[in-house]
Amino acid sequence: MKKLCFTTMIAVFILLFTNGLQAQTSQATLNQVELMKQFLGNWKCEVGKDTVVFWNARPYGTGFEVDYVTSTKGNLIMEAKQLFGYDRKTDKYLAANMIKGFDIEIWALWFISDKNFELMPSSDISNPEKAIMKVKGEFKSPDVYVETIIVNNEPVKTYTYTLMK
Repeated sequence: MKKLCFTTMIAVFILLFTNGLQAQTSQATLNQVELMKQFLGNWKCEVGKDTVVFWNARPYGTGFEVDYVTSTKGNLIMEAKQLFGYDRKTDKYLAANMIKGFDIEIWALWFISDKNFELMPSSDISNPEKAIMKVKGEFKSPDVYVETIIVNNEPVKTYTYTLMK
């Protein structure tokens, strides 16, 4: 009887100890829908000499819709529309990107922390390390975020977006 009680006590102790360890190491899931709200608003990014991108994101359901234009010296050189929608199965946002005159592109975007996000073609989300092109971004403040374009795992360009008031 003593042996059974002792064995039971050890089993309960091990069970409690391993549950405690799991609780300490599990990370809270990021609320992708709330974090994406950081993108709402009118943003401006200077991408080159006399070349500017204006990016306007408006809420739409659990996502948002975007109009953006690129202009050089005040002349329109590109315009596009995007629709970002939350995909519950992958816990990521999918974005349909339609640049006028080009075929549609489908991208995936998700936050990896409260301020850092990743963006890549949706076809690469199952194996992000193999993505030929991806973007890593960070919100430096509520009014500024930075995107680094990565091609073949090498950073090639960084862009800074500023919220227009």
